[in-house]
Parts: sequence; structure tokens; C-alpha cells
Amino acid sequence: MRMSTSGKQDAAVSTADLSTRAPSRSAAVESASDGELIQRTGRRDHGAFEMLYRRHAGRVLGLALRRLHDRGRAEDAMQEAFAAIWRSAGTYKPERGPGTTWLYTVARNAIIDRARVRSDTAAELPERADDGPGPAQEAEEAWVAGKVHGAVADLPDQERVLIELAYWKGLSQSEIADHLGLPLGTVKTRTRTALARLADVLEDDRLL
Repeated sequence: MRMSTSGKQDAAVSTADLSTRAPSRSAAVESASDGELIQRTGRRDHGAFEMLYRRHAGRVLGLALRRLHDRGRAEDAMQEAFAAIWRSAGTYKPERGPGTTWLYTVARNAIIDRARVRSDTAAELPERADDGPGPAQEAEEAWVAGKVHGAVADLPDQERVLIELAYWKGLSQSEIADHLGLPLGTVKTRTRTALARLADVLEDDRLL
């Protein structure tokens, strides 16, 4: 797996280290909620960060693949997402919403940033056989997508449109505010409320 520049700057969060690290983890870490793990990560607890990575790396990579349509760039985006989670964990405030929602918001922003970078990555990628998701993974992703779409459809209209513009159209909060003619603060508040509602519906299935 290739490591992006920002990922290299954070040697402590190298996923190569995570994959080779001894698997022993305390039961307390394994049973902790995502919010608790993020708080511990903010205190530079490598074990807590490793658990977050193990729980969510697959789905973050899936999000990046659907957004970028390129395995190499998606892997780089996943690396950058977890580097951003490591760097930003100290800013997480539990009272503002579930940890899972915060984690995927940070990951989504990192993936969007990667999507906006138009470098000559195609020339750097070697020719290789298709290594995209297989039928089993595609089926799981389709099921997850269906659950998420259903939960979004049940949101109040003023919240649903924000989620659709952010997650399916890829607009930033500033762009959404301009598009809808709303104050940026209103967009941020409604988005947080919408994500909290989704977290309540989906967290039991660990989809967010």
C-alpha cells in the first residue's frame, strides 16, 4: 500500500505499523465506544487508535473507492483520513454528537480533499488486473447503501437536503450555504442535527 505525503509525516499513525503490531489489546479497548476511543486517541493512545482503524478502515476505504474510482488514490485517501483522525482527535467533543459521526465526517472531508486534487496519478499507476471489490463486497456495500439511503429519506426535508448535497453531491458546507441561500451557521447546525439522527438509527448496525 502506498503512503501519501501527509501520512508519512505522521509516522505514529502508519498503517504499516498497525498491520504488523502485536494483536493483543485489552478488553476495555475492545469494548469501548468509538467516542471513547477517539478521546483516548486524542491523548495519543496508540491502542485506541489501532482499534478505530480495525473497526473502520474497510468502510473508509469503501467510501474512498466509491468517490475516487481508483484503488491507489482511494488507499492514499484512506491513509490521509486516518492521519487526520489521529491529528484531530483532541478536538472531538462528545456533547456535540456520537464519535462515529465525527470520525466519518473527518474521513469524508479527507476523501473530498483527495478528489479535488487533480495530479497526474494515472501515469504513476502500473498496469494491473482489476482489483476492485468482489461480488461479496459489492453485495455488502449495496446493502449498506440501501440502509443509509432509507435512513436519509426519513429525515426532515430541511436536514435531508443538506445530507444529500454533502454526501451525494460532494458539496462543502460553504457551497451548500451558497446553493440554498442559508447562513453557514444554519447549515452547520442542521447538518450536525441530521448526522446525530442518522447515528441514532444506524449505529446499532455500525453503518455510520
